[in-house]
Amino acid sequence: MRSAVLRRAGAPYPYMDSSPLKLEELERPKPRAGEVQVRIERASLCHSDLSVVNGSRPRPLPMVLGHEAAGTVTEVGSGVIDLKRGDHVVIVFVPSCGTCSVCSAGRPALCPRGGDANTRGDLLHGDALLIGSSGERINHHLGVSAFAEYAVVARESLVVIDEDVPMDVAAMFGCAALTGVGAVVNTAQVREGQSVIVFGLGAVGLMAVMAAAQIPGTTVIAIDPLTEKQQLALRCGADYAAGPDEAADLVAAHTDEGVDVSIEAVGNAKVMETCLSLLARGGALVSVGLPDPNQTLTVQALQFAGMGKRLLGSYMGDSVPTRDIPLYIQMWREGRLPVELLHTDTKPLSEINEALDALANGSIVRRLFTTAEP
Repeated sequence: MRSAVLRRAGAPYPYMDSSPLKLEELERPKPRAGEVQVRIERASLCHSDLSVVNGSRPRPLPMVLGHEAAGTVTEVGSGVIDLKRGDHVVIVFVPSCGTCSVCSAGRPALCPRGGDANTRGDLLHGDALLIGSSGERINHHLGVSAFAEYAVVARESLVVIDEDVPMDVAAMFGCAALTGVGAVVNTAQVREGQSVIVFGLGAVGLMAVMAAAQIPGTTVIAIDPLTEKQQLALRCGADYAAGPDEAADLVAAHTDEGVDVSIEAVGNAKVMETCLSLLARGGALVSVGLPDPNQTLTVQALQFAGMGKRLLGSYMGDSVPTRDIPLYIQMWREGRLPVELLHTDTKPLSEINEALDALANGSIVRRLFTTAEP
């Protein structure tokens, strides 16, 4: 099967020239007990993939990248009795075990077993299955490795969807929707009439804008340096959109004493500090982006106890995928979550390196790839 393999991180930009991802022929893996083989119909390029390529998100290499995807079940391993060949599925990038204290508390995105497997490049139910042409181990990306024609994943990584949901739409529910919408409804628990500012208008930030705009009476401010993304945010439901230099003026003009919720979807500690400074008393900063591990946050400590401000981490939007993906797809059916607006285009997997450039310079929101064999 054709697979996009990263063998070394830190290749220089532009990636079209340095070609960090190489298409290689790997043997198609067979599912073990508790695992499922999926034909990848659509795979999305997310900034978390770029973070592995540029080295800011260290992962064990070599690795087949890609973690946001939708596909069709082609084979099930022993013990999998609730899926069958032909089922359409969205793939989730944290395979939660369902039995640990964190999963039992309703926070499967933080499952330590799933997280540990992802960090090692393994699958939830066993070691990595991918093998290179010389017999070397190839690691899995976040339990998925969707930049390939097929993927074997843990049963716990899959949510079944109706067959009438287009794959171009379905793919974006595995990461962007879970993370962005979840940050609003699960982590921040935005209430009617509150004000929300979103910094960073990639797919995750724009999903957060869409979700906040659906809550009655909210004031939604969207911030990004690119004019095209500001305009897209307005189409997604934002009341106001501008560049970072105008954020403070918009907050002053359209809120009483600051915003109730600020969502940082950039992955930058300085932006987090700005978000915190724009909060009203009792407001919440939701950290969604993934900063470089070397970045540190420097803020006035008194803001927390003295002003009641909160700093909330949000991984995968604090989502419960089996609950939230069907809910968010229903919102899409009702026209309340127009995820098609985020779909820039669909390209063949052979153009993956050019897509890395487009994502790095902000000219795309969600580029999807066709990866399945004819």
